[in-house]
Amino acid sequence: MSANRSSPEGLKSACNLFCLAAGVISHIRTEVVPEMRSTPPEDMDTMTLESLEYLMLAQSQELFWQKAVKDGLKDATIAKLAAKVSDLYSEAQDYGVKSDSISSEWIHHMSAKHHHFAAAAQFRAACDCLEKRKYGEEVARLRDSLICVNEALKEARYLNKVVLSDLNGLKNKVSEDLKTAEKDNDTIYLLPVPPKSDLKTLDRASMVASKVPPEVSDPLSMLGENSELGRPLFSKLVPYSVHVAASIYADRRDRLVNNTIIDELESLTAKLHDLLQSLNLPGSLQALEKPLGLPPTLISHAEEIRQQDGINRLQRSMAETEKLKAGDKAAYEEAVENLRAEAAEDEQARRKHGTDRWNRPKSSEAAAQLYSQNKEIDGYFKTAGNSDSLVREKLKQHEHLIRLLSGTDRDLEDFVPSSRRATMTAKLEREASKLRSCLNEVNRLESRRKRKIENLKAKAKADDVNPDLLKEAARLEREYPMQAIEAVQFEDFFETRLQRYDTDHATNKEEQEEQDDISTRLQHANTAFLDARRGDTSTREREQALQSLENAYYKYKEIISNLDVGRKFYNDLAKMVARYRDDCRTFAYQRRADLRARESDLVSQLSGLNLSNNSHYNNSSSSSSQQQSHLLQQERQSQGQQPPYAVRPPQGEPLAAPTPTRTTWDPNMGIKFG
Repeated sequence: MSANRSSPEGLKSACNLFCLAAGVISHIRTEVVPEMRSTPPEDMDTMTLESLEYLMLAQSQELFWQKAVKDGLKDATIAKLAAKVSDLYSEAQDYGVKSDSISSEWIHHMSAKHHHFAAAAQFRAACDCLEKRKYGEEVARLRDSLICVNEALKEARYLNKVVLSDLNGLKNKVSEDLKTAEKDNDTIYLLPVPPKSDLKTLDRASMVASKVPPEVSDPLSMLGENSELGRPLFSKLVPYSVHVAASIYADRRDRLVNNTIIDELESLTAKLHDLLQSLNLPGSLQALEKPLGLPPTLISHAEEIRQQDGINRLQRSMAETEKLKAGDKAAYEEAVENLRAEAAEDEQARRKHGTDRWNRPKSSEAAAQLYSQNKEIDGYFKTAGNSDSLVREKLKQHEHLIRLLSGTDRDLEDFVPSSRRATMTAKLEREASKLRSCLNEVNRLESRRKRKIENLKAKAKADDVNPDLLKEAARLEREYPMQAIEAVQFEDFFETRLQRYDTDHATNKEEQEEQDDISTRLQHANTAFLDARRGDTSTREREQALQSLENAYYKYKEIISNLDVGRKFYNDLAKMVARYRDDCRTFAYQRRADLRARESDLVSQLSGLNLSNNSHYNNSSSSSSQQQSHLLQQERQSQGQQPPYAVRPPQGEPLAAPTPTRTTWDPNMGIKFG
């Protein structure tokens, strides 16, 4: 146990956990195993579970004994606790011996603990006898305690150093007390020492019991949305058709909220910023109102960028986006390489076997959808690459100003030049006040629009369609019991459900009308303001500096938004590319398997053809040989009817036989063979 047993709280916690562990084992033995439909594992037999349960209880009871010793309770009480610990270890040992799963090391360990606490119980009982002046019984119990300690030490090889040290310490203490008690009794008290059989059995104080945790005994009561174990794991599991319908609805809802309503609002805000930038606002007004120091608006913008870590955040976001892009690109290139390798293998086989024999479709025809999707994904990468280049260029143009805003106020003061205080005529002051009022309206409009976007996102996130989809599916099952439910049957439900966002969409027109009105008044107020201070160029440089910083702030926000969109795009693209890569792998594997099978069939066909030709040749040769043999036999038969040579009468003189000549060999004659 990892609980801290040096503190009372740790002891209490460990004791409770041991009891709960015993309860779980008891629940398995009495409730789970009898209900199992198959044979339980070997280590879940009754004897093993009983042994483990008593072992947990023994350790829990031992913690009570340990706390009693620390608290200095009476020896009689400690003896009762120790005796119960010994009993529990004995029960665990008895059941462990009958188990095939409990190792012998554990059995020896439990035996040692049984004798250890039997010795501790007798020692404490002897201390109690000494206090009650039962000197003879004291000696008897000390002798029994020493016997128990020696029995425990026989299992020393199976004990750890801590337990072995405790046993040796107990033995030394018992031996010393026994010598003293025997000497005192023999010389002073002279009381008879009863045999062990006459000693009263020690009382037991059981402080533990198996407790089944409610999470195990009654788990259903612990389940629920706000319960300890939370909602059931599969509580939101729905039929597949309902799952598909929920995905379709979520996709349409997100497109409606993000691509239609929110995009329109953000487009209106971007137009408003462009108008302010073209009018050189609020820089021109800030320079006039505060010719020295930094305007409060600029200070708040700079503080916001500093809190977001400014340029470092942009660089980290760009690095993360590039990393996502590289991962997507690698997966895409792997998919393309699979297609390319498969197409090369197919073309090589086509050239090897010829188009007549190799008549399977080409790769581009067999996987037309994959090749089409290849071009589509490549187009996504090119478009995203162009967008990334624009964002990088945008950051490059405004990086030095964003760094200024990320720096200190002193850096900003050095960048923004001070100007002399302009003479404020009544007309100029009046027009400046009108212009400031219009700018305040612009700020309020932006703040309200920002809150509206956040509320709209929260509304879409909280839009859980599953309960209503289940009701709709149940209705469809009742109305069309013989028809399988498909996602297309929920179209009417989708249209009705999405109408809850019609009011949000309708307010966009009101937003646009309000912005057009504010923009018109802002332009008129700015024109009147410029007319009122015509010819005054004292704040020109300060206006430009303030306006450039204001523009940099909005560019910073714009780049952050662009990077968030890019990161989301590459995350979504990663899922698409991963599916595409897996499809390409599967296609390439199937085509290679088909290629090997086709080549094997072609080889088998060619082998069969060669065997057939050889058989035909052998048959032809055999028949030709038989014909020649037959003709030879006929010729021999015809020759057998005539004499072997013709008898002719002698004509003219007979030829004379040659006369042999004898010559002597000469070395100059040479040698001739034959």
